[in-house]
Order: sequence, then C-alpha cells, then structure tokens
Amino acid sequence: MTKYLFKRLLHGLVSVVIVVGCVMTMIYSLMDRNLIFAQDTTYSHQSNNQKKVYKYQKWETYGYLDYVTYADYLNALKAKGEIDEDTRSKAVAFGRTKDQDSELVSEYVKEFTAYYKAKGYTVRRYDAIMMGKKKYANGGQQQLFAYRDIPLATRLGKYFSGLIDIDSIHDAAKVEGKRGITFTLHDPVYGGKKFSPAIMGNGTTHKYLMYFDSKFPYFHQNIITINLGKSYSVNEGVDVALTMTRAQGSYVKSEITYPSGLVEYSADDLHSATYMSESQDASAVHSDRFTDDYTNVDTVKSGKSKIGYSFVIGIIAVILSYLIAVPLGILMARKKDKLVDQLGTIYIVFIIAVPSLAYIFLFKAIGGKMGLPTTFDMDSKSKLMYILPIVSLALPQVANLMKWLRRYMIDQMNSDYVKFARSGGLTEGEIFTKHILKNAAIPIVQGVPASVLFALTGAIITERVYVVPGAGNLLTEAISKYDNGVIVGVTLFYAVLSVISIILGDVLMSMVDPRISFSTKDR
Repeated sequence: MTKYLFKRLLHGLVSVVIVVGCVMTMIYSLMDRNLIFAQDTTYSHQSNNQKKVYKYQKWETYGYLDYVTYADYLNALKAKGEIDEDTRSKAVAFGRTKDQDSELVSEYVKEFTAYYKAKGYTVRRYDAIMMGKKKYANGGQQQLFAYRDIPLATRLGKYFSGLIDIDSIHDAAKVEGKRGITFTLHDPVYGGKKFSPAIMGNGTTHKYLMYFDSKFPYFHQNIITINLGKSYSVNEGVDVALTMTRAQGSYVKSEITYPSGLVEYSADDLHSATYMSESQDASAVHSDRFTDDYTNVDTVKSGKSKIGYSFVIGIIAVILSYLIAVPLGILMARKKDKLVDQLGTIYIVFIIAVPSLAYIFLFKAIGGKMGLPTTFDMDSKSKLMYILPIVSLALPQVANLMKWLRRYMIDQMNSDYVKFARSGGLTEGEIFTKHILKNAAIPIVQGVPASVLFALTGAIITERVYVVPGAGNLLTEAISKYDNGVIVGVTLFYAVLSVISIILGDVLMSMVDPRISFSTKDR
C-alpha cells in the first residue's frame, strides 16, 4: 500500500506540473496579450510613447515578460559600485533622438544594448514626439528599455519554487530590537489577561507565528504560507490563496488592546499583523497604536471566506444527496420495473435532460413562492438562505447516485454468486445487504472523497444564480478579466484536489473491499 501511495502521489505531482504548464502555455503563448487592456481605463487615457511603455509595464506585471529600463540598468551599475552617482545622473539623461546623445550617454546606451541583447532581450528606443521645437507632445517623452518573454521552464520554476514560503527571522529588512522568536502564555492581543499561548517573531514577516482564538479551527499558524500567485484584477495585489480564504462581509468591531497599550473599539485583527518597513514613523495613526513596524493588519469580518461558503453549501449538499440517493437507489433496484423504479427513472431522466440552469431557476421560483430567500446576504443571520443553493446542488447529485447505484445493484443481481447464495438458502434481504449492496457500493464509495473535496471549489451556475459569494465564480471571473495569476492559482488548486481525491478514493475502496490490494506479489 505504501509503495502504491508513493507512486500514485509522485505521478499525481507530475500531472499537476504538466497541467499548470499547459495552462501557462495557453495563457502566455496562445492568447492575445492585448486583451488585458480591454477594460483598462488607464491604458485608454495614455498616448504616444507613454502608451507603448505602459503596455510593456503591464505585461511585466501580468507575468508575460521581463522588462528593464535604461535607468534601471544604470541604477544597478551604481548599486554594484561600477559607477558613481555623478556618472549615473549624467548618463541617464539620454537625448530626444540618438543623434542628440552625449558621448557619455552614447557609451552607456551601447553597453546597455549589447548587454541585454546578449541575454536574449529585445531593445526598444522610441524617439521623443514633440509639439513644436521645445514642447513634448502628451506622453511623447523619449523611452529606452529592453524586454524578453519569460520561457515556460523559467516560469514554471519560479512559480513552484515560490509556492511555499517559510517565515524567517531574517525576512524583515530592518527591525527594532533583537531578531528572534518568543513564546508567551498570555497573548498581548487580549491585553495579557487571558491564558492564550502564542509564538511571536521579530524580524519575521508575520508578527504572530502561532496563536489560538475562538474561531474554528481555533489553532492558527503563519509559519508556512501557500503562495498561489498574485491577483491582477479580481482582487488586485492579493494572493489567490488569501482571495479564497479571507473572510468577507461587514466589519465586526470589538475592544482591541494595541501593542502601545491603547484600547479602542475596532475591527483590526492584530493576529494578522505583518511587517511594513518604516510604517510606524510614517503614520501618526500607527505610532499611536504600535510599537514597531508590524502595522499592516487585516480586519475581522462577519462572513465566511469564498471557500467557506462554497464548502458549507457543498458538503451539506453531498451529505443530503447520499442520504436520499442510497436508499432510493436500493429501493429502485429491489423494485425493478415497479412503480417506485419508474418514478425514480422519470426523475433521473428529467434531471439529465433539462439544462441545469433551467431547473435551478425553477427551484428558485418555487422557493421564492414559498417565502425562502432567493439571494444570498452575508450580513443576514438567517440560515434559510442556504436552503435553495443546497437543494439545487443536491438534487442533480441524487439523480446521478441513484442511477449508478441502481445499475450496479442490478448488475450484481444477475451475477452467478447471487444464484449460489439463493441456492444456499439465504433470504433475499441477506443477499441484498451482505452481498449485492456491498459489491455495488464499491464504485460509489470511491467517489466520496472527490465529492467532499470538490465542495471546496464551489458551483459556478448555482452560486451565480443565488449570488453566493463563494469560490465557484472565481475562475470564470478571472477568465473574463484576464487575471492570469488567479487562473493559474485556481488551476493548481483544482489539480491538487483531483490528485488527492483519486488517491483517497482508491484507499477508501480498498478499505471497503478487502479483495482489492495495491501491493504486488513476486511470482
């Protein structure tokens, strides 16, 4: 079993890398990169050379290419000590045209061009666009830069190498006091009055590395973080993992004791504090509340995260579907061609034949007539708003499970071992429960982990119809907004869930049926 799991996991990881690589190839090579400017109002207001430069800057931000300006090159030379500030300031002012470059500028422009062309970059120089002899046209300043498309292998390497981040006491550039980690039994967030163990860092990215609070799962850690990639438009500047797991809704205020000792009624979550260089001295608000540069905090909100809403609705729908479908599927098989079987078949055909959008709107209309909420409200305390999304998700799953369980059981009923069991004097009830059901349930059981895990991903159509702020709509929103970071991050998330669900399904199947073994025997 161990050898099988290791091989399965290894093959799964290779598959994940291939899937992410294929998605990256489609996004960065096959799709028109100019589409990212379709809804960019800043781009539409640019003109002349500045518009061209803005495109390359955005393409770099979106991960299409590496982009280096002539000024960046000179700054790098100064940082290495190869030129001084006086030389840099004189060399950076290149002319409106190539002919107007000074000898010093011409020398460094040639070095810049040769250096980056040797590394496979393309160098672009745009002469100034003038209105008259002395006045620049709008956005017409001269530009000089180099760019190179990022190779797929490099892109994959950077992405996966930065996937897992381990917090270190050397992450913060400059901190007050000694770098290190401290342990306390009385968390300062609670004013030091409450017994609540916590591990805190100085020099780390996160102030709180481990802590306890009253929110499930009660124990939290920031030592290891998953970086699925930055969002560019869906949730600009925020990592995809945070976009999916960060709480939503209105602010929840409570009495907060800040590190300075100031007590305020606030929604700030001090456990989320991260390092922000020189922030305490730069802001009077921060200096009143904090004693160091760990001033960047999230806020406490009333709602769940995107994954939270999707999982709650999805897992209840899965449980409900199995509770309904299993007994009905068994009953249909036992009463084959009888009224119960015919009614079940009609329901299955209806769910399969009618488009999902149609019956979701049908359930929504019926639920609305019954007085149930038809749209989701994160600030509402009512649990009734969960009913229609859960029903809309459960009923198709019920039909699918009924169909397959009925089919598997009928196949087993016609097997030779059932005839032998009857000839051995077993009752029909014993045959069904001890033999037919057990064998028919094996393929159904294999799909349980996938059903549970993929509740995390949400349901696109259902969440859109009922305005559920879940994870189901995240991928489609990212595609419509050309948010490459979210597309790749969500793809990786789906791929990993698929691998885990397959492995868990196989393990669960072997537990249900001892005849299934994943070990190989020498012959």
